[in-house]
Amino acid sequence: MDKYPDQKRAVQYLYPPIDAYDQRMLETGDGHTIYVEQCGNPAGTPVIIMHGGPGGGCSPAMRRYFDPSFYRIILFDQRGCGRSRPHASVVNNTTWHLVADAELIRQTLDIESWLVFGGSWGATLSLIYAQTHPDRVRHLILRGVFLMTQAELDWFYGGGAGKFWPEAWARFSALIPEDERDDMIGAYHRRLFSGELPMEIRYGRAWSAWENSLASIHSNGTSGEGPGDYARAFARLENHYFINHGFLESDGQILAQVDRIAHIPGVIVQGRYDMICPPTSAWNLAEAWPAAELKLIRNAGHALSEPGISAELVRVMDRIAEAMA
Repeated sequence: MDKYPDQKRAVQYLYPPIDAYDQRMLETGDGHTIYVEQCGNPAGTPVIIMHGGPGGGCSPAMRRYFDPSFYRIILFDQRGCGRSRPHASVVNNTTWHLVADAELIRQTLDIESWLVFGGSWGATLSLIYAQTHPDRVRHLILRGVFLMTQAELDWFYGGGAGKFWPEAWARFSALIPEDERDDMIGAYHRRLFSGELPMEIRYGRAWSAWENSLASIHSNGTSGEGPGDYARAFARLENHYFINHGFLESDGQILAQVDRIAHIPGVIVQGRYDMICPPTSAWNLAEAWPAAELKLIRNAGHALSEPGISAELVRVMDRIAEAMA
């Protein structure tokens, strides 16, 4: 009998909530302390979760995609967000610092190799980590692929997605004078790093609301106003990474170096109607990566919580567990 007969009710097929058996703050040695947690089976197959954003932080809900009797589930808050400190800081905070942090976690936890699971920016980081340390990755599981290219940034911050969501785009762009709207990332950067906390919170909320309002296929174009402290950190970190093009050496670097992970099996779960990370990136990645399997999910957008995406990710992780058992 199919464990996942109805994607509309997929949330009920997530594994029950579980508690972390290990929570710690790990010093990086360069001014940051990162929050790390473990749950599930301490002797199980290790899987590390790369959260999105940058700046999104991890949550207990992310534990529920994995059979806790089989997997040793490892989550961490990336630099500057969640429970990691200093909060909202962009000092010593680049993609390569995060790759080094993942290696520090692996070594600290005495793990030889692991599965790497990430969505959105977490997919970006997962791919870069795997390309940097291909001998440490046993399997890649990606959702809502973002390849950190200028074309993707132009789509989301240059008006492409705004053609589908004109009312949400109008709210996002209205805070910026017309003569600055040709570079929305730069315009928001000046305000998010103004040094004036009320301004940074205001623009942090607007930046976060633009993304959140497009995350789900069921969105009506609006999103609730979250805590100002969270929105400011999320927006500052995303903007910092995007204005620096992910700290990559060249545009299109991830696809150009896909040969480094050619031997690593992977699964890509992508919402057909993802407005934040359009499916063309997932398609191009799958075309260049023979060991990857692309799953395009109908009636789904970007969010991890989309029923069809949730169902497929649980199915994928169960299938991997069965193959490894």
